[in-house]
Amino acid sequence: MADEIIEEELTEEELAEKLSEQHRIRLEKLSALKESGKNPYEITKFPVSILASEIRERFEELENQTVQIAGRITSWRDMGKANFIDIRDGSDRMQVYVKIDEIGEDNFKEFKTWDLGDIVGITGFVFKTRRGEISVHAKEITLLSKSLLPLPEKWHGLKDKEERYRKRYLDLIANPDVKNTFVTRSLILREIRNYLDNLGYLEVDTPVLHTLEIGAAARPFVTHHNALDIDMYLRIETELYLKRLIVGGFDRVYEVGRIFRNEGMDATHNPEFTSIEMYQAYTDYYGMMDLIENMYRTVTLKICGTDTVSYQGKEIAVGKPWERLTMIEAVKKYAGVDFADWATDEDARAAAKAKNVELEKKDATKGDVLIAFFEAFVEDELIQPTIIYDYPVENSPLAKRKPSDPAFTERFEYFINGCEFGNAFSELNDPIDQRARFTKQVEEKRAQGANAEIDEDFLTALEYGLPPTGGLGMGLDRFVMLLTDSASIRDVLLFPTMKPEKK
Repeated sequence: MADEIIEEELTEEELAEKLSEQHRIRLEKLSALKESGKNPYEITKFPVSILASEIRERFEELENQTVQIAGRITSWRDMGKANFIDIRDGSDRMQVYVKIDEIGEDNFKEFKTWDLGDIVGITGFVFKTRRGEISVHAKEITLLSKSLLPLPEKWHGLKDKEERYRKRYLDLIANPDVKNTFVTRSLILREIRNYLDNLGYLEVDTPVLHTLEIGAAARPFVTHHNALDIDMYLRIETELYLKRLIVGGFDRVYEVGRIFRNEGMDATHNPEFTSIEMYQAYTDYYGMMDLIENMYRTVTLKICGTDTVSYQGKEIAVGKPWERLTMIEAVKKYAGVDFADWATDEDARAAAKAKNVELEKKDATKGDVLIAFFEAFVEDELIQPTIIYDYPVENSPLAKRKPSDPAFTERFEYFINGCEFGNAFSELNDPIDQRARFTKQVEEKRAQGANAEIDEDFLTALEYGLPPTGGLGMGLDRFVMLLTDSASIRDVLLFPTMKPEKK
């Protein structure tokens, strides 16, 4: 008879002992099957004709019709010569009625030795029980794969989030609703692609392995190419290759790219994540503001059926016009400090000291201080979708300077629930200015011990001429978090980065 799901509260040692015993029993059952010539692992296919969800949707049409379904046994009710089992396929749960008179005494005897977690195939007809539950009456039942470990208990199993992330396959079995998050993730990505494709953007792929460690702030992962005997770096962005394509004559391109940054992990950061970067010739950062605001509104409405979503207890009005503030305006609004009052860098540093704002550099400029004020006072206040634009040149090495004020750049980031969701520029296309900024960036990185280099090929591309271009990068994972009301980035990554278990 099938073993029971583990329900009682056990110590770790007791649980390990019980699991080990159940593992041994199941291995013995498998051995007996093999000896009788019924090795389930030798079965290569089963002719599934329909999904459980379709049976529910089309019951009136399918009643009394023969169907073939397959899935994992998730519950078992033994009534002697008749048993009810629940199986779950990729779509839903389905109750199956298994009776000794229908499948034969020998087959029924073997069936009673199977376990929860085993994967089975059923041929039978659709009917409704006296209690009104849509079910399948088995005429034949086949063991397709043997589960050698017991399933986690339905209500109490896999409470530990670390264990759920580490063993996502068990999380999906024990908590079927988790699957909905990842179905939604796929739908979001499809709708983003549809939106950009309909605007004439072309999806492209660019290299993941780079031969240079560029001077950007993010730290890369380093690997080694044996044949060339050189170190290589997993990409920290897709930007520079995509802008090469704009130089080459593609006017609108985007990439859904896996990005790798050798940094810490928290609720919104994972070392491996997905970004979507898009570049459009002959537009600027205002054009990209309109694009991302309309994209979010369109995708949210299609996925959620509304353009206002509930996120962690807050109502986020994605569909309403987003507030747009310059960084100077935002700092003045939330910190009560006016950039215009700082005549010198010393004035700015004095203002930071008066407000207990920490500065990373002793020789911080007015731009550096403005950024520090923004991070200290503003970000957490930006709950509704908000665009912050016109960033200091100090932290925007790839953005075009504002003609009216070269100390600032045509850059924006957009924020929701106090978190940055994306970053955009009017792209810098002056190769001379770009070289100067790259040089400064690389010097700073080398001072920190990095092996940073200037991307000379990218500068060569700029010298052939990059048209005025708007570019934007958005974090797909954070957008999925928003639309699925997920508190952590690890909730929307099927296999988030985890510290290895101790052996």
